[in-house]
Parts: sequence; structure tokens; C-alpha cells
Amino acid sequence: MQQTVYSPKRVSVAVGLCIVMLAALPRYMVGGHETRQTLLLMALVLVAGAAAFQWRMLSQEARQALPALIKRLAIMLVLGALVMGAWHAMFTDWISWQVFISHAATCGLLLYAVSLWWSARE
Repeated sequence: MQQTVYSPKRVSVAVGLCIVMLAALPRYMVGGHETRQTLLLMALVLVAGAAAFQWRMLSQEARQALPALIKRLAIMLVLGALVMGAWHAMFTDWISWQVFISHAATCGLLLYAVSLWWSARE
């Protein structure tokens, strides 16, 4: 099966990546990592620009599929927060909320990407 270059799934993953980068920002701000923070902001601008460009290139039909994918992404981000909350509750001492949201968003995006991969295989 051939996929088009511009797909709503790719746009939704790019949106998820932007969320992960935004979730990591407080961690770098508190830690005093200005260089990493600047690089992350530059990457965020590039990924958001690429997502916007890909969104503009989508057909109207593909754009209509995007809200359902964003809803699925939001559900996976919440699931990522639950998974990481349980993980940190069982196996680690208390971590800062900055680290927690970074881990939770990353876990949620990974769960989302894997769920897209599994659904594509069916």
C-alpha cells in the first residue's frame, strides 16, 4: 500500500512532537539549561512550521480525518500521564512536576505512534 507524502497521521505526530517539546521546556528552564532551551525552541519552530506546511498540503478529505487523530493523541497523552504516574509512584522517589510532564508527554506520544503503526498493519 502506497502512502501519500502528506498525511493527517504525519501532521498529528508532528503536533504531538510539538507538545512533547513544550512539555520539556519547563525542565530546561528550571535546570538553567539556556542553550538546550534555545535549541528546543528553534526545533519547536521548525517542527511547527513543517506541520503547518503539511496541513496546508492536505486534501479536504484528509483534513477532516485530523480531528479524530488529535482526539486519539489527546487520549494517548492522558494514558501516558497515567502510565508514568504509576511508574514513578512504584519505582522512583518523587520527581519534580517538570520532569513528570516531560516523561508523561513522551510516553503518550510513543503510545500514539505505536497505536498508529499497529492500526496501519491491520
